[in-house]
Amino acid sequence: MLLVIDVGNTNTVLGLYDGEVLVHDWRIRTVIDHTVDEYGMLILNLFNNSRISSRDVKSIIISCVVPPMLNILEPLCQKYFGIQPLIVGPGVKTGMPIFYDNPKEVGADRIVNAVAAYEKYRREMIIVDFGTATTFDYISPKGEYMGGCIAPGIMISSEALFERAAKLPRVELSKPRSVITKDTVSGMQAGIMFGYAGLVDGIVERMKSEIASEPLIVATGGLANLIAREAKHIDVVDEMLTLEGLRIIFMRNLKRCEA
Repeated sequence: MLLVIDVGNTNTVLGLYDGEVLVHDWRIRTVIDHTVDEYGMLILNLFNNSRISSRDVKSIIISCVVPPMLNILEPLCQKYFGIQPLIVGPGVKTGMPIFYDNPKEVGADRIVNAVAAYEKYRREMIIVDFGTATTFDYISPKGEYMGGCIAPGIMISSEALFERAAKLPRVELSKPRSVITKDTVSGMQAGIMFGYAGLVDGIVERMKSEIASEPLIVATGGLANLIAREAKHIDVVDEMLTLEGLRIIFMRNLKRCEA
């Protein structure tokens, strides 16, 4: 089996593939203060609770946007799985041309998403990833990564509101009944939900205007379903896009991994 690990600023998502089938996935917090053994025991417990043996894992690939986490995960893979993981980065074959001033600046997760989405849909698209930051990436009809933009994530924006406004409480992210509300909690929910949907629609509309076409709009990330219900321009929600991209990239580098 192949273990894929996507390390984000807030959460780390793990997926276990048997061939092309995702058989299990887990989401845990990204904590750079944890030790190798703390993370090792946490992951082994996830396996045990799912009745999976760590010995079934034959290969591991990691995408990481938090560099200190690699100092934990690389030795973890060696100690608990006896495997040297493949790290997505410079020198790893993705099969996708990257047209960026400095390709090394592009987050590994953005490229992984692009690879998976183009492999699946085979057309021009904009990928919206709802993570700690919300990223918008344009993929050309030829499957080229052309760039994009980055906005603060919905949780970052919400936390800033709670922390900087003394009388405003922390609220659950859910859709209120209307935009014109009668209480503070609903008012905050309306501002966050509808405001963020407007941000997504606004950026997508501007990107469409620049490229003068109608690309497929693919949303992914933990909050994709929540915002997609309110945004006008999201065509497809694919929450497991990053995990699938990691599997595809691993297969494209299989000979290197077996060397």
